[in-house]
Amino acid sequence: MKKVFAVIMIVALASTMAVFAAGGQETAPSSVKVGFIGPMTGDYANYGDLISKGVLLAIEEKNATGGIAGKVKVELIIEDSESDPQKGLAGIEKLSSSDKIVALTGPVFTGVSFAVGQRVQDEGIMMVTPSGTHKDITAIGNYVFRTVASDGLQGEVSGHYFYEKLGVRELGVLYVKNDYSQGLYEGTKASFESRGGKVTIAETAQIGDKDFKTQLTKIRAAAPDAIYIPNYTAEMAQILEQATQLGLDIPFVSSDGFSNPEIYDLAGAYTDGVIYVGPTQVAESASYKKFVADYTKKWGFAPDSFATNAYDAAYILFDALEKVYAASGNFDRKAVRDAFAATKDFPGITGTINFAENGDLVAYQGVYKVDGKTPKYVGTFTVVDGALVEIK
Repeated sequence: MKKVFAVIMIVALASTMAVFAAGGQETAPSSVKVGFIGPMTGDYANYGDLISKGVLLAIEEKNATGGIAGKVKVELIIEDSESDPQKGLAGIEKLSSSDKIVALTGPVFTGVSFAVGQRVQDEGIMMVTPSGTHKDITAIGNYVFRTVASDGLQGEVSGHYFYEKLGVRELGVLYVKNDYSQGLYEGTKASFESRGGKVTIAETAQIGDKDFKTQLTKIRAAAPDAIYIPNYTAEMAQILEQATQLGLDIPFVSSDGFSNPEIYDLAGAYTDGVIYVGPTQVAESASYKKFVADYTKKWGFAPDSFATNAYDAAYILFDALEKVYAASGNFDRKAVRDAFAATKDFPGITGTINFAENGDLVAYQGVYKVDGKTPKYVGTFTVVDGALVEIK
């Protein structure tokens, strides 16, 4: 009897040792789970669809070569946030507790990124958002990264560019009261007014609003030199159309929300003449051209800048997973985070990628002007010691 008991104990001990705590996976896993959180349904599903497909394409390519170390397949588990922070929290609860993911791509939007970011920081799961731009997202903690420029930089460049290059002295603003739009408004206002400009009127709207004529009428009466609309595509399309209906003849300037190609489907010719600050133009490298061609062929439409960021984020994560697996034979969450943070001069399709100590992408900003329904690149800019600098 004692002998049988001893055998049972040895088997139980061996089974226990075969599982590591951080991801709950065996030491010789056949797959590694990665999560994605984004709006897959609802008014903003276009964002989640475009971005998740960037991650999915990268994973399919990686798995076609055998996966991590040529033998461990990467599995993506998608949770629909519907752009709601509470649903994002429900998603990360499932991904962390039930699915045992080792890393998270996303969330897509700022509000959800704040909620989920605090949870992953507490759980010790690294996340990398390809589109969450609010400057304070990475301040949550050292498990939070992004492959998109922060609103801190975008706001600085926007305010300086509007004042110095466009000659705007009085700026009107119409923004929706969410974390993304308000963060950009505040950053741009501070930058613009530091140069001597003045925001003469700032009108707000609620999430889900579709009628902006009252706000636009007030802005027209204030007669600013330009109107800044740092919003998502659905709201911007309605604002531009309603401004035309009102006969409002004031130029519009905008933010990286304008880099989503859906805006041209929703707003059409109303986009003509809009100047916006967003991601820098990606060099037409062979790897970038291949990505665009492969993405378009597989999904039937071209990627936007956020989908491109997501694709790069996935490959940086693969690199981290490769290093961790080579060193330990498993995928400890903290080790994955540390390997990701140690990324240096990664050859992404968007260019050479590095992260600042706080998890921010080291980046510049691009300026575009829409001609008809086609955005034309104006140039690459940053702000150094309070001065706008064009990067040639």
